[in-house]
Amino acid sequence: MDTGAFEQFFGELEDPRQSAKVAHLFTDILFLVVCASIAGAKGWEDIEDFGDLHFNWFTDKGLFKNGLPVHDTIARVVSRIDSEQFQRCFIGWMQSVAELSEGQLIAIDGKRLCGSYNRENRQSAIHMVNAFASENNVVLGQIKTQNKSNEITAIPALLNLLDIKGCLISIDAMGCQTDIAEQIIDSGGDYLLALKGNQKALHVAVRSALAESVHEEVICIEKSHGRGEARAYHVMDAATLADTFPEWKGLKSVGVTLSYRQTKNGQESLEYRYYISSAVLTKARFAKTVRSHWAVENSLHWVLDVSMKEDECQIYRGNAAEILSGARKIALNMLRAETTRKISIPRKQKRAHGSTAYLEQVLTAGLRALSDI
Repeated sequence: MDTGAFEQFFGELEDPRQSAKVAHLFTDILFLVVCASIAGAKGWEDIEDFGDLHFNWFTDKGLFKNGLPVHDTIARVVSRIDSEQFQRCFIGWMQSVAELSEGQLIAIDGKRLCGSYNRENRQSAIHMVNAFASENNVVLGQIKTQNKSNEITAIPALLNLLDIKGCLISIDAMGCQTDIAEQIIDSGGDYLLALKGNQKALHVAVRSALAESVHEEVICIEKSHGRGEARAYHVMDAATLADTFPEWKGLKSVGVTLSYRQTKNGQESLEYRYYISSAVLTKARFAKTVRSHWAVENSLHWVLDVSMKEDECQIYRGNAAEILSGARKIALNMLRAETTRKISIPRKQKRAHGSTAYLEQVLTAGLRALSDI
C-alpha cells in the first residue's frame, strides 16, 4: 500500500501553519487522522494513541520523521484546515473512484452532529448535508450548514461540487424548491423531490390529481419488531400539472406512497407521501427510488451514529467537527471497500486498530482505484 495515491488528492490542501514552525508534514497528520478514523478513534487523544501504538508502521512508510505529534498539535492543525478545500478534495477523490451508472440514485440528506455543540459560546451543533450513492453504498460528498433550515442554501452548494449528469437526485421536502430543481436539470440530472405543504399550491394540485389512484394494490407487506406494515405506490404522468406549474422545470411525473402500520398493541396509522420528478418513472422504479432514499438513514446515518459513534465525538474547535466528519466518511467508504470478509463495520474497525496488516487491507481497497488513475 503506497500513500502516494492518498497524497494525489489531499496533497492539494494548503497547510494552515507557518512554514518556519512546521515539524510534522501536513499530509502525514491528515493520513494519521484517516487511519485512526478507520480504527474507530473519536477524539484527539484517541488519534495520538493510535499513532503511538502503530508508530513503527508509520515510520516504515517514511512518515513522521521528527516523531509523532501530540494530540494538541493534531487538534490545532486539523481545526485550521480550510473546510471548502477539504470538501473539494474529498469529492474529487470519490468522483474518481465511484463509477455511477446512468440513472443511479444520489440521495441528499442532512444529519446533525450532536457532539459539535460549542459550549463556550453556546453555538448550536452543526448539520452536515450528505450526498450518498445508494447503489454503490458510498458517500460522495458533504457540506456544512449551521442548522437544518439552512439546508436550502447548502444543497445548491453541494450540487455545484458534484458531477450529477445522468443521475437521479432525491431530496426530502426541505429541498423541494424551484431553483434546486432547475439546477439539477441544468446540470444534466433528474430530480425526485418529496412534496409537502411548503409548496402549498403544487401540493394541493398533486394530491387532487392522485386522489382517484391511491387505492392501488399493496405491493409490499412486512412484519417485524412487533409491527405490521403495508405499502403501496402509484405514479402518473404530470403533463397537465407541468403546464399549470411551468416554474417546475422538466416536471414529468408525480407519485404517492401509502404507508399503513399497525403496532402490536393495535394502534394504526396511515400516511401519504407525495413526490414530483423530472424523470419518467414506472411504478417499480418509483417504489425502488423512494425506498432507496430513506435507506440512507440505515446505510449512512445509523452507521455513523451507532457503529462509528459520531455523536460521541464532542469536538467543535474551528473547522475540526466538519473535517473529522469527512474523515469518518472516508473511513466508512474504505471499510466498505474491503470485502475479503463479510463482517460488520465495528468488527472491521477493531481489526484495523489491532492489526496493521488488516489496516493495510482496508487502505489498499480504498486507495486501489486511485492508484489506477
